[in-house]
Amino acid sequence: MKVHNTLTRSYDELVPRDEGKVGIYVCGPTVQSEPHLGHGRSAVAFDVLWRYLEWSGYEVEFVRNVTDVDDKIIARAAERGITTEQVAAEAYSAFDAGYTGLGNRRPTVEPRATEHIPHMVAMIESLIEKGHAYEADGDVYFSVSSFPSYGKLSGNDVDDLVAGNRVEPGVAKRDPADFALWKAAKPGEPSWDSPWGAGRPGWHIECSAMAAEYLGTDFDVHGGGTDLIFPHHENEMAQAEAAMDRPFARYWMHNGMLNLSGEKMAKSTGHVVSLLGALERWDPMAVRLFYLRTHYRKPLDFSESALDDAEASLARIRAFVRRVSSLETVDPDEDVLVAFRSHMDDDLDVAGALGVVFDTVRTANAALDEGRDAGAAASAVLEMLEVLGLAQGPDRGDEVDVSGIADSLGIEAASVDDLVAARDTARAERDWPLSDGIRDALAEVGIVIEDTADGTRWHRS
Repeated sequence: MKVHNTLTRSYDELVPRDEGKVGIYVCGPTVQSEPHLGHGRSAVAFDVLWRYLEWSGYEVEFVRNVTDVDDKIIARAAERGITTEQVAAEAYSAFDAGYTGLGNRRPTVEPRATEHIPHMVAMIESLIEKGHAYEADGDVYFSVSSFPSYGKLSGNDVDDLVAGNRVEPGVAKRDPADFALWKAAKPGEPSWDSPWGAGRPGWHIECSAMAAEYLGTDFDVHGGGTDLIFPHHENEMAQAEAAMDRPFARYWMHNGMLNLSGEKMAKSTGHVVSLLGALERWDPMAVRLFYLRTHYRKPLDFSESALDDAEASLARIRAFVRRVSSLETVDPDEDVLVAFRSHMDDDLDVAGALGVVFDTVRTANAALDEGRDAGAAASAVLEMLEVLGLAQGPDRGDEVDVSGIADSLGIEAASVDDLVAARDTARAERDWPLSDGIRDALAEVGIVIEDTADGTRWHRS
Protein backbone atom coordinates (compact mmCIF):
# COMPACT_ATOMS: atom_id res chain seq x y z
CA MET A 1 0.00 0.00 0.00
CA LYS A 2 1.21 3.50 -0.85
CA VAL A 3 -0.05 6.61 0.90
CA HIS A 4 0.52 10.30 0.27
CA ASN A 5 2.86 11.40 3.03
CA THR A 6 2.57 15.10 3.85
CA LEU A 7 6.03 14.98 5.43
CA THR A 8 7.83 13.77 2.30
CA ARG A 9 5.34 15.23 -0.19
CA SER A 10 5.39 11.93 -2.04
CA TYR A 11 3.60 8.60 -2.27
CA ASP A 12 5.42 6.31 0.13
CA GLU A 13 5.04 2.60 0.65
CA LEU A 14 3.46 1.99 4.03
CA VAL A 15 6.07 -0.03 5.94
CA PRO A 16 5.12 -0.40 9.61
CA ARG A 17 7.64 0.01 12.40
CA ASP A 18 6.66 -3.39 13.81
CA GLU A 19 6.03 -6.24 11.41
CA GLY A 20 2.35 -7.15 11.17
CA LYS A 21 1.23 -4.19 13.30
CA VAL A 22 0.21 -0.62 12.47
CA GLY A 23 -0.09 2.20 14.98
CA ILE A 24 -2.41 5.07 14.03
CA TYR A 25 -2.92 8.34 15.90
CA VAL A 26 -5.71 10.65 14.74
CA CYS A 27 -6.37 14.09 16.19
CA GLY A 28 -9.81 13.87 17.76
CA PRO A 29 -12.36 16.49 18.72
CA THR A 30 -12.06 19.54 20.90
CA VAL A 31 -15.26 19.06 22.85
CA GLN A 32 -16.66 22.58 23.05
CA SER A 33 -19.94 22.04 21.17
CA GLU A 34 -21.67 19.42 19.04
CA PRO A 35 -20.00 18.23 15.81
CA HIS A 36 -20.63 19.56 12.34
CA LEU A 37 -20.65 17.52 9.14
CA GLY A 38 -16.98 18.25 8.49
CA HIS A 39 -15.92 16.42 11.65
CA GLY A 40 -17.53 13.25 10.36
CA ARG A 41 -15.41 13.21 7.21
CA SER A 42 -12.10 12.82 9.00
CA ALA A 43 -13.52 10.20 11.34
CA VAL A 44 -14.85 8.11 8.43
CA ALA A 45 -11.66 8.40 6.35
CA PHE A 46 -9.43 7.01 9.07
CA ASP A 47 -12.00 4.44 10.17
CA VAL A 48 -11.83 3.02 6.63
CA LEU A 49 -8.01 3.02 6.76
CA TRP A 50 -8.21 1.02 9.99
CA ARG A 51 -10.72 -1.44 8.53
CA TYR A 52 -8.73 -1.92 5.35
CA LEU A 53 -5.43 -2.52 7.12
CA GLU A 54 -7.10 -5.03 9.43
CA TRP A 55 -8.70 -6.79 6.42
CA SER A 56 -5.22 -6.88 4.88
CA GLY A 57 -3.94 -8.84 7.85
CA TYR A 58 -2.49 -6.19 10.15
CA GLU A 59 -3.08 -5.77 13.84
CA VAL A 60 -4.07 -2.13 14.29
CA GLU A 61 -3.73 0.07 17.37
CA PHE A 62 -5.99 3.07 16.74
CA VAL A 63 -5.63 6.05 19.07
CA ARG A 64 -7.84 9.14 18.85
CA ASN A 65 -7.60 11.79 21.55
CA VAL A 66 -10.19 14.04 23.15
CA THR A 67 -9.18 17.63 23.91
CA ASP A 68 -11.25 18.41 26.99
CA VAL A 69 -9.42 21.52 28.20
CA ASP A 70 -8.94 24.44 25.86
CA ASP A 71 -9.44 28.19 25.57
CA LYS A 72 -12.72 27.73 23.70
CA ILE A 73 -14.08 25.21 26.18
CA ILE A 74 -13.28 27.61 29.00
CA ALA A 75 -14.95 30.48 27.14
CA ARG A 76 -18.03 28.37 26.41
CA ALA A 77 -18.31 27.37 30.08
CA ALA A 78 -18.10 31.00 31.20
CA GLU A 79 -20.68 32.02 28.61
CA ARG A 80 -23.15 29.36 29.78
CA GLY A 81 -22.39 29.65 33.49
CA ILE A 82 -21.44 25.97 33.85
CA THR A 83 -18.21 24.09 34.45
CA THR A 84 -15.73 23.14 31.76
CA GLU A 85 -16.36 19.51 32.72
CA GLN A 86 -20.06 19.92 31.90
CA VAL A 87 -19.31 21.54 28.54
CA ALA A 88 -16.86 18.78 27.65
CA ALA A 89 -19.21 15.99 28.74
CA GLU A 90 -22.13 17.32 26.71
CA ALA A 91 -20.07 17.89 23.60
CA TYR A 92 -18.30 14.53 23.89
CA SER A 93 -21.65 12.77 24.08
CA ALA A 94 -22.71 14.49 20.85
CA PHE A 95 -19.46 13.60 19.08
CA ASP A 96 -19.72 9.99 20.22
CA ALA A 97 -23.28 9.77 18.93
CA GLY A 98 -22.24 11.28 15.61
CA TYR A 99 -19.16 9.12 15.10
CA THR A 100 -20.88 5.86 16.06
CA GLY A 101 -23.96 6.85 14.07
CA LEU A 102 -21.73 6.97 10.99
CA GLY A 103 -20.70 3.39 11.69
CA ASN A 104 -17.21 4.22 12.95
CA ARG A 105 -15.55 1.92 15.41
CA ARG A 106 -14.60 3.33 18.76
CA PRO A 107 -10.81 3.81 19.03
CA THR A 108 -8.62 1.16 20.61
CA VAL A 109 -7.60 3.93 23.02
CA GLU A 110 -9.33 7.30 23.46
CA PRO A 111 -7.13 9.35 25.80
CA ARG A 112 -8.37 12.58 27.32
CA ALA A 113 -6.05 15.53 27.75
CA THR A 114 -7.01 16.17 31.37
CA GLU A 115 -6.06 12.60 32.29
CA HIS A 116 -2.52 12.93 30.92
CA ILE A 117 -1.22 16.14 32.49
CA PRO A 118 1.77 14.34 34.12
CA HIS A 119 2.87 13.03 30.71
CA MET A 120 2.76 16.54 29.28
CA VAL A 121 4.66 18.02 32.24
CA ALA A 122 7.37 15.37 31.84
CA MET A 123 7.78 16.18 28.13
CA ILE A 124 7.96 19.91 28.86
CA GLU A 125 10.61 19.29 31.51
CA SER A 126 12.66 17.35 28.97
CA LEU A 127 12.37 20.19 26.46
CA ILE A 128 13.55 22.76 29.00
CA GLU A 129 16.47 20.53 30.03
CA LYS A 130 17.58 20.19 26.40
CA GLY A 131 17.34 23.90 25.69
CA HIS A 132 14.27 23.74 23.45
CA ALA A 133 11.90 25.49 25.86
CA TYR A 134 11.97 28.24 28.47
CA GLU A 135 9.82 29.46 31.36
CA ALA A 136 8.55 33.03 31.44
CA ASP A 137 6.30 34.33 34.22
CA GLY A 138 4.66 30.95 34.80
CA ASP A 139 4.22 30.21 31.09
CA VAL A 140 6.50 27.85 29.19
CA TYR A 141 7.26 28.32 25.48
CA PHE A 142 8.88 26.16 22.84
CA SER A 143 11.82 27.91 21.20
CA VAL A 144 11.27 27.48 17.48
CA SER A 145 14.75 28.75 16.62
CA SER A 146 16.28 25.92 18.71
CA PHE A 147 14.90 23.29 16.33
CA PRO A 148 16.49 23.76 12.87
CA SER A 149 14.09 21.45 11.04
CA TYR A 150 10.99 23.34 12.17
CA GLY A 151 8.74 23.84 9.16
CA LYS A 152 9.59 20.55 7.44
CA LEU A 153 6.00 19.25 7.67
CA SER A 154 4.15 22.35 6.51
CA GLY A 155 6.89 23.74 4.28
CA ASN A 156 6.78 27.07 6.09
CA ASP A 157 9.87 29.23 6.36
CA VAL A 158 10.60 29.94 10.02
CA ASP A 159 11.58 33.51 9.20
CA ASP A 160 8.09 34.15 7.89
CA LEU A 161 6.21 32.64 10.80
CA VAL A 162 4.21 34.46 13.43
CA ALA A 163 2.51 33.10 16.49
CA GLY A 164 0.40 30.09 15.51
CA ASN A 165 -3.33 29.82 15.33
CA ARG A 166 -5.04 29.18 18.71
CA VAL A 167 -1.94 30.43 20.57
CA GLU A 168 -2.10 33.93 22.01
CA PRO A 169 1.19 35.86 21.69
CA GLY A 170 2.64 36.60 25.09
CA VAL A 171 4.80 39.61 25.92
CA ALA A 172 7.35 37.36 27.63
CA LYS A 173 8.04 35.34 24.51
CA ARG A 174 11.52 35.58 23.04
CA ASP A 175 10.31 35.18 19.48
CA PRO A 176 6.84 35.72 17.97
CA ALA A 177 6.98 32.22 16.38
CA ASP A 178 7.44 30.50 19.76
CA PHE A 179 4.36 28.70 21.02
CA ALA A 180 2.95 27.84 24.42
CA LEU A 181 3.63 24.49 26.08
CA TRP A 182 2.20 25.52 29.45
CA LYS A 183 -0.08 28.42 30.36
CA ALA A 184 -0.06 30.01 33.80
CA ALA A 185 -3.39 29.78 35.62
CA LYS A 186 -5.88 32.62 35.36
CA PRO A 187 -8.60 33.28 37.94
CA GLY A 188 -11.56 30.95 37.53
CA GLU A 189 -9.87 28.66 34.99
CA PRO A 190 -9.11 24.96 35.56
CA SER A 191 -5.49 24.39 36.51
CA TRP A 192 -2.99 21.74 37.60
CA ASP A 193 0.20 21.92 39.62
CA SER A 194 3.53 21.99 37.79
CA PRO A 195 7.17 22.96 38.41
CA TRP A 196 6.30 26.38 36.95
CA GLY A 197 3.24 26.94 39.10
CA ALA A 198 -0.44 26.25 38.61
CA GLY A 199 -1.58 26.22 35.00
CA ARG A 200 -2.72 24.07 32.11
CA PRO A 201 -1.11 22.62 28.98
CA GLY A 202 -0.99 24.30 25.59
CA TRP A 203 -2.99 22.65 22.84
CA HIS A 204 -0.10 21.17 20.86
CA ILE A 205 1.69 19.37 23.71
CA GLU A 206 -1.38 17.24 24.40
CA CYS A 207 -1.14 15.12 21.27
CA SER A 208 2.64 14.78 21.40
CA ALA A 209 2.53 13.39 24.92
CA MET A 210 -0.46 11.09 24.38
CA ALA A 211 0.75 9.69 21.04
CA ALA A 212 4.14 8.91 22.58
CA GLU A 213 2.50 7.30 25.61
CA TYR A 214 0.37 4.86 23.61
CA LEU A 215 2.31 4.36 20.37
CA GLY A 216 5.90 5.21 21.31
CA THR A 217 8.28 7.03 18.98
CA ASP A 218 8.60 6.55 15.25
CA PHE A 219 5.04 5.19 15.11
CA ASP A 220 3.35 4.61 11.79
CA VAL A 221 0.49 6.93 10.84
CA HIS A 222 -0.56 10.33 12.16
CA GLY A 223 -3.83 11.59 10.73
CA GLY A 224 -6.06 14.63 10.75
CA GLY A 225 -7.53 17.36 8.59
CA THR A 226 -5.44 19.57 6.31
CA ASP A 227 -6.33 22.51 8.55
CA LEU A 228 -4.17 20.94 11.27
CA ILE A 229 -0.93 20.74 9.26
CA PHE A 230 0.06 24.16 10.57
CA PRO A 231 0.41 25.07 13.30
CA HIS A 232 -0.86 22.05 15.22
CA HIS A 233 0.90 19.14 13.55
CA GLU A 234 4.04 21.13 12.83
CA ASN A 235 4.29 22.03 16.51
CA GLU A 236 3.41 18.51 17.61
CA MET A 237 6.22 17.02 15.58
CA ALA A 238 8.80 19.64 16.54
CA GLN A 239 8.29 19.39 20.30
CA ALA A 240 8.08 15.57 20.26
CA GLU A 241 11.24 15.09 18.21
CA ALA A 242 13.09 17.74 20.19
CA ALA A 243 12.13 16.04 23.47
CA MET A 244 12.80 12.44 22.40
CA ASP A 245 15.63 12.89 19.86
CA ARG A 246 13.85 10.50 17.52
CA PRO A 247 11.38 10.74 14.62
CA PHE A 248 7.80 11.19 15.80
CA ALA A 249 5.58 9.68 13.08
CA ARG A 250 6.52 8.03 9.78
CA TYR A 251 3.50 8.91 7.66
CA TRP A 252 1.35 12.01 7.96
CA MET A 253 -2.02 11.63 6.24
CA HIS A 254 -4.42 14.58 5.92
CA ASN A 255 -8.01 14.62 4.72
CA GLY A 256 -9.42 17.51 2.72
CA MET A 257 -11.97 19.93 4.09
CA LEU A 258 -15.74 19.76 3.71
CA ASN A 259 -17.00 22.98 2.16
CA LEU A 260 -20.36 24.71 2.38
CA SER A 261 -21.03 27.26 -0.37
CA GLY A 262 -17.33 27.20 -1.23
CA GLU A 263 -16.15 27.91 2.31
CA LYS A 264 -14.67 25.48 4.86
CA MET A 265 -17.07 24.38 7.57
CA ALA A 266 -15.84 25.85 10.85
CA LYS A 267 -17.36 26.41 14.27
CA SER A 268 -15.45 29.68 14.57
CA THR A 269 -17.48 31.22 11.73
CA GLY A 270 -20.77 29.44 12.35
CA HIS A 271 -20.55 28.18 8.77
CA VAL A 272 -21.68 24.66 9.57
CA VAL A 273 -24.18 21.88 8.98
CA SER A 274 -24.92 19.78 12.06
CA LEU A 275 -23.67 16.21 11.86
CA LEU A 276 -26.42 14.94 14.14
CA GLY A 277 -29.00 16.84 12.11
CA ALA A 278 -27.71 15.27 8.90
CA LEU A 279 -27.90 11.80 10.45
CA GLU A 280 -31.54 12.41 11.31
CA ARG A 281 -32.45 13.67 7.85
CA TRP A 282 -30.51 11.13 5.76
CA ASP A 283 -29.68 7.47 6.26
CA PRO A 284 -26.40 7.47 8.27
CA MET A 285 -24.85 5.03 5.80
CA ALA A 286 -25.76 7.44 2.98
CA VAL A 287 -23.86 10.18 4.81
CA ARG A 288 -20.91 7.79 5.10
CA LEU A 289 -21.20 6.99 1.39
CA PHE A 290 -21.32 10.73 0.61
CA TYR A 291 -17.92 11.15 2.26
CA LEU A 292 -16.40 8.10 0.59
CA ARG A 293 -17.37 8.99 -2.97
CA THR A 294 -14.67 11.69 -3.04
CA HIS A 295 -10.99 10.88 -2.45
CA TYR A 296 -10.15 11.63 1.16
CA ARG A 297 -7.47 14.21 0.31
CA LYS A 298 -9.68 16.27 -1.99
CA PRO A 299 -12.06 19.04 -0.89
CA LEU A 300 -15.68 17.90 -0.69
CA ASP A 301 -18.65 20.19 -1.29
CA PHE A 302 -21.83 19.72 0.72
CA SER A 303 -25.20 19.93 -0.98
CA GLU A 304 -28.57 18.43 -0.18
CA SER A 305 -28.72 16.93 -3.68
CA ALA A 306 -25.39 15.14 -3.12
CA LEU A 307 -26.77 13.53 0.05
CA ASP A 308 -30.01 12.63 -1.73
CA ASP A 309 -27.99 11.00 -4.52
CA ALA A 310 -25.89 9.08 -2.00
CA GLU A 311 -29.07 7.81 -0.38
CA ALA A 312 -30.37 6.61 -3.76
CA SER A 313 -27.06 4.85 -4.45
CA LEU A 314 -27.20 3.20 -1.05
CA ALA A 315 -30.72 2.00 -1.83
CA ARG A 316 -29.41 0.25 -4.96
CA ILE A 317 -26.75 -1.50 -2.90
CA ARG A 318 -29.24 -2.61 -0.28
CA ALA A 319 -31.71 -3.80 -2.89
CA PHE A 320 -28.93 -6.03 -4.25
CA VAL A 321 -28.01 -7.27 -0.78
CA ARG A 322 -31.64 -8.23 -0.16
CA ARG A 323 -31.82 -9.92 -3.55
CA VAL A 324 -28.80 -12.16 -2.86
CA SER A 325 -29.58 -12.82 0.80
CA SER A 326 -31.00 -16.25 -0.02
CA LEU A 327 -28.07 -17.34 -2.18
CA GLU A 328 -25.72 -20.01 -0.92
CA THR A 329 -22.55 -18.56 0.61
CA VAL A 330 -19.53 -19.20 -1.61
CA ASP A 331 -15.98 -17.86 -1.83
CA PRO A 332 -15.80 -14.30 -3.21
CA ASP A 333 -14.69 -13.59 -6.75
CA GLU A 334 -10.94 -13.03 -6.35
CA ASP A 335 -10.67 -10.96 -9.54
CA VAL A 336 -13.14 -8.50 -8.05
CA LEU A 337 -11.23 -8.30 -4.76
CA VAL A 338 -7.93 -7.80 -6.63
CA ALA A 339 -9.46 -4.82 -8.45
CA PHE A 340 -10.83 -3.49 -5.16
CA ARG A 341 -7.46 -3.87 -3.45
CA SER A 342 -5.62 -2.11 -6.28
CA HIS A 343 -7.63 1.03 -5.60
CA MET A 344 -7.37 0.80 -1.83
CA ASP A 345 -3.60 0.31 -2.04
CA ASP A 346 -3.37 3.48 -4.13
CA ASP A 347 -3.48 6.03 -1.32
CA LEU A 348 -6.81 4.74 -0.06
CA ASP A 349 -8.69 5.44 -3.29
CA VAL A 350 -12.08 4.54 -1.87
CA ALA A 351 -13.87 6.37 -4.70
CA GLY A 352 -12.26 3.99 -7.17
CA ALA A 353 -13.00 1.02 -4.93
CA LEU A 354 -16.67 2.03 -4.84
CA GLY A 355 -16.62 1.90 -8.63
CA VAL A 356 -15.68 -1.77 -8.33
CA VAL A 357 -18.56 -2.31 -5.91
CA PHE A 358 -21.17 -0.73 -8.18
CA ASP A 359 -19.80 -2.41 -11.32
CA THR A 360 -20.01 -5.77 -9.59
CA VAL A 361 -23.56 -5.10 -8.41
CA ARG A 362 -24.58 -4.20 -11.94
CA THR A 363 -23.02 -7.28 -13.57
CA ALA A 364 -24.31 -9.58 -10.84
CA ASN A 365 -27.84 -8.22 -11.22
CA ALA A 366 -27.61 -8.81 -14.96
CA ALA A 367 -26.45 -12.37 -14.37
CA LEU A 368 -29.33 -13.04 -11.99
CA ASP A 369 -31.81 -11.54 -14.45
CA GLU A 370 -30.55 -14.04 -17.04
CA GLY A 371 -30.71 -16.95 -14.62
CA ARG A 372 -26.93 -17.26 -14.27
CA ASP A 373 -24.98 -17.83 -11.07
CA ALA A 374 -23.75 -14.72 -9.24
CA GLY A 375 -22.81 -16.17 -5.87
CA ALA A 376 -19.09 -15.35 -6.07
CA ALA A 377 -19.79 -11.78 -7.15
CA ALA A 378 -22.35 -11.37 -4.37
CA SER A 379 -19.85 -12.62 -1.77
CA ALA A 380 -17.27 -10.15 -3.07
CA VAL A 381 -19.74 -7.27 -2.79
CA LEU A 382 -20.61 -8.19 0.79
CA GLU A 383 -16.93 -8.40 1.72
CA MET A 384 -16.12 -5.03 0.15
CA LEU A 385 -19.05 -3.40 1.95
CA GLU A 386 -17.73 -4.74 5.26
CA VAL A 387 -14.30 -3.21 4.59
CA LEU A 388 -15.84 0.16 3.73
CA GLY A 389 -18.10 0.07 6.78
CA LEU A 390 -21.23 0.23 4.62
CA ALA A 391 -22.67 -3.15 5.58
CA GLN A 392 -24.31 -1.92 8.76
CA GLY A 393 -27.35 -0.18 10.13
CA PRO A 394 -31.00 -0.76 9.31
CA ASP A 395 -32.40 0.29 5.97
CA ARG A 396 -34.39 3.47 6.42
CA GLY A 397 -37.33 1.52 5.04
CA ASP A 398 -37.31 -0.39 8.31
CA GLU A 399 -38.03 2.87 10.08
CA VAL A 400 -41.23 3.54 8.11
CA ASP A 401 -44.31 3.41 10.32
CA VAL A 402 -46.52 1.03 8.34
CA SER A 403 -49.29 0.75 10.93
CA GLY A 404 -51.38 3.48 9.28
CA ILE A 405 -51.01 1.86 5.85
CA ALA A 406 -51.95 -1.56 7.24
CA ASP A 407 -54.99 -0.18 9.08
CA SER A 408 -56.24 1.73 6.05
CA LEU A 409 -56.02 -1.41 3.89
CA GLY A 410 -57.43 -3.75 6.54
CA ILE A 411 -54.37 -6.02 6.75
CA GLU A 412 -51.82 -6.93 9.41
CA ALA A 413 -48.26 -5.70 8.86
CA ALA A 414 -45.46 -4.50 11.12
CA SER A 415 -42.81 -3.69 8.49
CA VAL A 416 -42.22 -2.87 4.84
CA ASP A 417 -41.33 -6.53 4.27
CA ASP A 418 -44.72 -7.54 5.71
CA LEU A 419 -46.51 -5.20 3.32
CA VAL A 420 -44.49 -6.51 0.36
CA ALA A 421 -45.37 -10.09 1.37
CA ALA A 422 -49.05 -9.10 1.64
CA ARG A 423 -48.88 -7.60 -1.84
CA ASP A 424 -47.30 -10.79 -3.21
CA THR A 425 -50.19 -12.76 -1.73
CA ALA A 426 -52.72 -10.35 -3.18
CA ARG A 427 -51.15 -10.66 -6.63
CA ALA A 428 -51.16 -14.45 -6.40
CA GLU A 429 -54.87 -14.28 -5.53
CA ARG A 430 -55.44 -11.73 -8.32
CA ASP A 431 -56.65 -9.17 -5.80
CA TRP A 432 -55.46 -6.27 -7.92
CA PRO A 433 -57.10 -3.46 -5.89
CA LEU A 434 -55.24 -4.56 -2.75
CA SER A 435 -52.01 -5.17 -4.63
CA ASP A 436 -52.14 -1.74 -6.24
CA GLY A 437 -53.21 -0.13 -2.96
CA ILE A 438 -50.18 -1.47 -1.11
CA ARG A 439 -47.87 -0.38 -3.94
CA ASP A 440 -49.32 3.13 -4.06
CA ALA A 441 -49.33 3.54 -0.27
CA LEU A 442 -45.67 2.54 -0.07
CA ALA A 443 -44.80 4.94 -2.89
CA GLU A 444 -46.31 7.78 -0.86
CA VAL A 445 -43.80 7.12 1.96
CA GLY A 446 -40.85 6.79 -0.43
CA ILE A 447 -40.73 3.02 -0.94
CA VAL A 448 -40.48 1.80 -4.55
CA ILE A 449 -41.64 -1.73 -5.44
CA GLU A 450 -39.93 -3.65 -8.26
CA ASP A 451 -41.33 -6.89 -9.67
CA THR A 452 -38.58 -9.10 -11.10
CA ALA A 453 -38.19 -12.67 -12.30
CA ASP A 454 -36.60 -13.46 -8.94
CA GLY A 455 -39.40 -11.96 -6.89
CA THR A 456 -40.37 -8.61 -5.49
CA ARG A 457 -37.70 -6.11 -4.47
CA TRP A 458 -38.09 -2.72 -2.80
CA HIS A 459 -35.92 0.29 -2.15
CA ARG A 460 -36.25 3.90 -1.10
CA SER A 461 -36.97 6.38 -3.86
